[in-house]
Amino acid sequence: MTFPTPSPADWRGLAEKALKDRPLESLVHLDADGLAIRPLYAAATGGAAISAPRPLDSDGRPWDVRTLVEGDEAGAVNAAALADLEGGAASVLLKGAVLADSEPLARALDGVALELAAVGLDAGLDGPEAANALAVAAKGSPRAKLMFHMDPLSAFAEAGAAPRAIEEHLTLAANTAARHAGAYPEASFFLASGRVVHEAGGSIGQELGFVAANAVALLRAAVAAGMRPEAALTGTVLGVSLDQEYFDGLAKVRALRLMWRSIGKAFGIETPAVIEARSSRRMLAARDPWPNLLRLTAAGFAGAVGGAGAVVLDGLSRANGRSDAFARRQARNTQAVLLEEAHLGRVDDPAAGSWFLDARTRDLAEAGWAEFQRIEGEGGLLTSLRAGGVQDRIAAARAEREAALAGGTAQLVGVTKFVDPEPRPAPFEPEVATLPQTGGDACDPLNPVRFAAPFETQAWEGGR
Repeated sequence: MTFPTPSPADWRGLAEKALKDRPLESLVHLDADGLAIRPLYAAATGGAAISAPRPLDSDGRPWDVRTLVEGDEAGAVNAAALADLEGGAASVLLKGAVLADSEPLARALDGVALELAAVGLDAGLDGPEAANALAVAAKGSPRAKLMFHMDPLSAFAEAGAAPRAIEEHLTLAANTAARHAGAYPEASFFLASGRVVHEAGGSIGQELGFVAANAVALLRAAVAAGMRPEAALTGTVLGVSLDQEYFDGLAKVRALRLMWRSIGKAFGIETPAVIEARSSRRMLAARDPWPNLLRLTAAGFAGAVGGAGAVVLDGLSRANGRSDAFARRQARNTQAVLLEEAHLGRVDDPAAGSWFLDARTRDLAEAGWAEFQRIEGEGGLLTSLRAGGVQDRIAAARAEREAALAGGTAQLVGVTKFVDPEPRPAPFEPEVATLPQTGGDACDPLNPVRFAAPFETQAWEGGR
């Protein structure tokens, strides 16, 4: 039995009938980058299929389940890292005072096989010092899978201050990478992230453009420090944030892979993009943290289907403080279900051939590249940050999103819609606030936003 194939004209007639007095154009929406999202995608509106397959690691895993362990005391960090690795994580990101010196860092990594489980750092402007500490803790093992993750430009953009000129921080990171490149051939050195843009309320195009500008600044510094272009490119990890909008998230990851191809060609080296996708913190709720499990699952789905090399999910209570053992376990298990039960890694680039997802990938890549060119036209990322060009554009995107939430055209489940009047708290560990390091350089900071916060304040006050 054969079924008739409806034409776009058939769909248009039915759509106009359903809309009654509303025009068909009312179904077209513009995102924060001014990109049109249409109600129907077909051969007439689509372009050539896009292929953006993920690179597989040496063990053949479709993606790396990466856990974030934040802590200041070596013993507690060690226990948490070992528990997470035994519970299904493949690699660890460390953040906190434990990174300050090689001695506590070595104790925090006691029992971790660095040749099997990659260990990365989240040290902000102290990245070079933390990298040196990790190099010592690795005891010169040439097969150690170290991820130094130095990202001074993101740290500067978020803090709005630095203890020395940011050019010096960039040069120091590049020199540190060049010094350790020979001893640790399995290591990656830089994290060219755009997450600071996302967490400040920026659009996808702005985030992708920041990633590209960040990567180019790091690569130029690395080459100037004596690294071969190939070593610099293969030693660079790209970082993005993923929220609950999973179609946009997976298209963002695919778009970044396309952009990386162009960057590699400019340096004369073509290497596959290694992308670390971390769950968004701006999407998290604090008053009722349990719906965060749904948001985090959507983010993990986007990273897995989009082809990220590694996915890092926060704990459900991260809006209130550091994730405790329960929250980290839930984050690990979420990825275990996606990997082992949903089998999301069985198909390479499953979005390829979808008219909508290919068009969205292409649109986001073009928007990201346009923002990258805009930043370069302003003199590069450092100059743009100092002048405030990047910050002004992000502020406009943030205001648009806040207005949509305030006006009801956008919703947050559990916060602005389907609100639980008696939410249950979730456990977390307290977090000590740190002051920015000042005295050397300054720019307008990209302060992180949490879109649920103003609505939760109203709910808490109304419950008193």
